[in-house]
Amino acid sequence: MSAGPARDADAVIVGSGPNGLAAAVVLARAGLSVVVLEAESTLGGGARTLDLGLAPGLVHDLCSAVHPLAVASPFFREFDLRSRGVQLVTPEVSYGQPFDTGPAALAHRDLGRTAAGMGPDARAWERFFRPLLAAPDALVAAALGDKRSLPPLTGGAGGRDGVRRGAPDGPRSADRLTAIRALGSFGLRVAGEGTPLWNLPWRTERAKALLTGVATHAIGRQPSLTTAGTGLLLATLAHADGWPIPRGGSQAITDALVADLTAHGGEVRTGVRVRSVEDLPPARAVLFDTTAEAAAAVLGDALPARVGRGLRGLGHGPGAAKVDLVLDGPIPWADPRLGDAGTVHVGGTRAEMAAAEAQVVAGRMPARPVVLVSDPGRFDASRVVDGLRPVWAYAHVPADCPIDPTRSVLAQIERFAPGFRERVVAVRGTPASRMAEHNANLVGGDISGGRLGPARLVARPRWAWETKRLAGTSAYLCSAATTPGPGVHGMAGFHAARDVLAQRFGIRDGVSLGV
Repeated sequence: MSAGPARDADAVIVGSGPNGLAAAVVLARAGLSVVVLEAESTLGGGARTLDLGLAPGLVHDLCSAVHPLAVASPFFREFDLRSRGVQLVTPEVSYGQPFDTGPAALAHRDLGRTAAGMGPDARAWERFFRPLLAAPDALVAAALGDKRSLPPLTGGAGGRDGVRRGAPDGPRSADRLTAIRALGSFGLRVAGEGTPLWNLPWRTERAKALLTGVATHAIGRQPSLTTAGTGLLLATLAHADGWPIPRGGSQAITDALVADLTAHGGEVRTGVRVRSVEDLPPARAVLFDTTAEAAAAVLGDALPARVGRGLRGLGHGPGAAKVDLVLDGPIPWADPRLGDAGTVHVGGTRAEMAAAEAQVVAGRMPARPVVLVSDPGRFDASRVVDGLRPVWAYAHVPADCPIDPTRSVLAQIERFAPGFRERVVAVRGTPASRMAEHNANLVGGDISGGRLGPARLVARPRWAWETKRLAGTSAYLCSAATTPGPGVHGMAGFHAARDVLAQRFGIRDGVSLGV
């Protein structure tokens, strides 16, 4: 992989994030000549694992670390990462929520065990999630569909280990009626958790905060339909296939995609920065795994004015600021059971997290921001080198915030893990304003690829029936800036590739993704 002009191709993909690589894999498997252009020296975009120089031999996940959709996404379900040598370690506790006093709340993979820890809310938690777990793939198919057609409501069966096969659109549903009921139940629950009625079903802070913490994966005001929908989908997956962590880091997912691409004749070139159409080799189709405004900037006058305005109008949401840590031992949580959680949502009570997120949306840095934490070495011994381990943390901050997040993150974790600072051997903080330095898509720290909201998850990036094809050109958008939105799921790339095959090459037959 080297810099330099790319050869002529049927399709060129700009950017090598999970969506760009998913699109490249589909197109190459369809028999097209495919070239991927990546500005950075390493591949993967938000799914990279690198040695940051903080400790000898220790590697850190630059963006994504825990992957609920690595086995649930219809694309990855058929691509089947495990069959390609990617080892996915799934913690029995998907996520946890610490409190200043009393035991933490834990979301076990086992629904009954989770409910048992909810005290007076035990039966309510069971009733809340049981209908959703009757057809989890129906929920995934609806959430990750192209938002232009009804998702199929029947599909192949699958096992507890999360390895499932079938067409990329086919959910694992017992039957159509069960799937429809699950979707209806999901909608009702989103309507409750996403509005001021969100406290009605719950008697305990444990249940309220556990749901709020998982909803913060969509950075935004709470309650809202967007954060509630994201949180309930992730919470359902936590009780279904769990939240797996790739052994060795997120790079394992990228490497599997690249290996399949090159095995089918695809080419990848690093160190190639595309700033204008002059930087693009001749191709019958160009797919942008970039922000919407970056695609508009590259295409320039070749893009109809209305399309360009639509792309630039998506804008960006609040930011995330990263802190990479090296510890000489596990995080000393006040409740040791949190060490069994793959992800810990640090923020306190529902009211505290809602207040912090509201400040972020308003452009103010909260004194106690919401922090997401993961210690992959707890589940993957290969990540621990000479007794040192990487710890991954994000703080939610205002868009483009220039403040180094290190102090806030250390204080928040120390709040629930006394003695944490004494374990820190090295630390590197990256303000939201500098997140784009290692990934141009993370403008101002926006890890969602553009503003989120119910309308913006359907009309994404602009109001048009075809959300991926950039009208008037042979270009397509295949990033998180288009439907179905953010996440390491590959579905924006899959949908875009399917459109390219049908519209540019007249190929409408399905493409097999299996080994």
